[in-house]
Amino acid sequence: MKKMLSVAGAALLTALTAVFAFGQPAQAATGFSVSNGRLYDANGTEFVMRGVNHAHTWYPQQTSSFANIKALGANTVRVVLATGDRWTKNSAADVANVISLCKANRLICVLEAHDTTGYGEDGAATTLAKATDYWLSIADVLKGQEKYVIVNIGNEPFGNQGYGAWTTDTSNAIKRLRAGGLTHTIMVDGPNWGQDWSFTMRDNAGTVFNADPQRNTVFSIHMYGVFDTAGEITDYLGRFRSAGLPIVVGEFGFNHSDGNPDEDTIMSYAQANRIGYLGWSWSGNGGGVEYLDMTTGFNPAQLTSWGQRIFAGANGITATSREASVYSGSSPSPTTSPSPTTSPSPTTSPSPTTPPTTTPPPAGGCTASYTVVNSWQGGFQGDIKVTAGSAAINGWTAKWTFANGQTVSQSWNATVSNSGSAYTARNVDYNGRLGAGASTTFGFIASWNGTNATPAVTCTAS
Repeated sequence: MKKMLSVAGAALLTALTAVFAFGQPAQAATGFSVSNGRLYDANGTEFVMRGVNHAHTWYPQQTSSFANIKALGANTVRVVLATGDRWTKNSAADVANVISLCKANRLICVLEAHDTTGYGEDGAATTLAKATDYWLSIADVLKGQEKYVIVNIGNEPFGNQGYGAWTTDTSNAIKRLRAGGLTHTIMVDGPNWGQDWSFTMRDNAGTVFNADPQRNTVFSIHMYGVFDTAGEITDYLGRFRSAGLPIVVGEFGFNHSDGNPDEDTIMSYAQANRIGYLGWSWSGNGGGVEYLDMTTGFNPAQLTSWGQRIFAGANGITATSREASVYSGSSPSPTTSPSPTTSPSPTTSPSPTTPPTTTPPPAGGCTASYTVVNSWQGGFQGDIKVTAGSAAINGWTAKWTFANGQTVSQSWNATVSNSGSAYTARNVDYNGRLGAGASTTFGFIASWNGTNATPAVTCTAS
């Protein structure tokens, strides 16, 4: 995300004059892969990104943000890194720790190099070639992480000048990464400060996709003031869908200095068409766009209006996110151990209002722990973690009774029903089978008024 854009409004409605042509993508068995315009994880399960951007390179001490972002339901975090060409370089060791934080908190890591932002218009920005140099310089910590990491070559790699070189420069960067041994899914941003008002990425995406010998590239559009009407949003995303090319909304906001993006359409169309989205940004914005902070001072208990919208609103992250299947029934070991003082354990969600309640697991059975992960006037988000006992289970049912009139309005990762204040949650098809000691989590949004006591939760295995 960067600065106000100069936009030629008429160019937004330019007709697509050529049909994208591309070959059948090769499957990357070790990690994420692309097929027929969809992204699949290493298990072959379709994966739709639901998450946020986190400005790690400027706030490296905010490592607890990974757990806090996960606790609100995200399945992906796009992490801002620096190549050293404009901002202080994130070392290989630091990137390894970022990956470990993502894995520990069961998030997919989209790693992006930010120094390319606005190249050609911003004299301080660097080239995609320099960003490629950076990725190759830290290749050792990226290799072996293909199940959990997507490499976003360069953030918003051209401004509103010189962007005609986008197709060639992007293609060359992809080829160099492949030649250097990186087999990860690659993400590429559009020019024009990411918003592609010139349609350079849209009209040349097929060429760039075919330049990847693995056919494992995803395109990322950033939606701010250029995308202020439903028609512009649905037309742009729809053309990628029709062409069978993978597209995600890598950044967007609810407002911006260059206009008022239509976030409702972005989120509803993305949900209806299984398109990933990553909102900008968790916290720490400056330069007059502080309104894009989702939290105040990185505090997950203080969601801003934008934070409330993207997490708890219609088609928001909390209700629509699905954890990557590579994490199902397992807790992957981090590549380096995050500091316990700055990074909460992935098995314990932050709880600003109530601590989790749990009971010891019986052999062959299951237990459930209840946590309020966020609360606001009149509403709250609850998570319930189900853990198998000493033997594997094929399904589970969790039950609890609210004592203070709380009412669940939406839920995810479970089928939830109620009879008055008594609630029952049953596993869905993808999270019922748990190995001995393995866990899964489901969540819900509920109302409360005055008192929000923590109920006891029982769990029955099948």
